[in-house]
Amino acid sequence: MRTREATLEDLARVPGKAELVNGRIVRMSPTGGLPGYAGREIVASLHAYSRRTGMGHAIPDNVAFTVTLPHRRSFSPDAAFYVGELRMGFLTGAPRFAVEVRSESDYGPAAERRLASKRADYFAAGTVVVWDVDLLGADVVRVYRAREPERPTVYRRGDVAAAEPAVPGWSMPVDDLFPDATTSRTAPRAARTRRREGDRGAPARSRPRRR
Repeated sequence: MRTREATLEDLARVPGKAELVNGRIVRMSPTGGLPGYAGREIVASLHAYSRRTGMGHAIPDNVAFTVTLPHRRSFSPDAAFYVGELRMGFLTGAPRFAVEVRSESDYGPAAERRLASKRADYFAAGTVVVWDVDLLGADVVRVYRAREPERPTVYRRGDVAAAEPAVPGWSMPVDDLFPDATTSRTAPRAARTRRREGDRGAPARSRPRRR
């Protein structure tokens, strides 16, 4: 006997964070302290940008975006930037910019395949930029773009990460993702834009690393 596929109405009745993938509800465990802190800082920075520019909305964790992919009906990123109408129900369409902050279970070959598949789904649904935030790695922020999905831009501590072209003119220091770091609010400006050997005088934010 074939099991009935879950619907968006079923998803709306699920307590906590979940997504609708391959006809079933995929529940997500609560996040840890460091990933939660990083996600909150990204949302706060995006909110300040939205208020300043009058463009888009900063969306926090545990908000559902509905899409119409053959095998996926929703996303629930850890942070996002959305250009569209806010209403009581789920948001319609993919966010322009989505952030996935790795938890302890997001490491290893199986996790890498799962994250890559989800990025592909984001791009297929219309997302322009996806951040893969790895608080345990040297490459803290990997920026994947729909136009070059296999060539991420890499930002590390001390860099200023951007999300062009999804969020024009917005950026935030990678150090702000960590509660134990001297952040951009207190660090000298020269330290935040220190020059790298071989960059011919360009500030760090203008010459991100490429994979």
